[in-house]
Amino acid sequence: MSRTLIIVGVILVMMGVLWPLLQKSGLGRLPGDIVIEKENFRLYIPITSAIIVSVVLSVLLWLFRR
Repeated sequence: MSRTLIIVGVILVMMGVLWPLLQKSGLGRLPGDIVIEKENFRLYIPITSAIIVSVVLSVLLWLFRR
């Protein structure tokens, strides 16, 4: 259990460090991401971006478990 938590923590730190680069590549503004803007309100739901990140993380974790 501790090894899994450490790996998840390292992945989260790497994503935090790489987030500015990921935003420049277009991740976070993909078709399918929902943005609702009103005068004093902005709602952003990154559905497509979340699916892509989930698939990538699933593949990476699958590869590490082998």
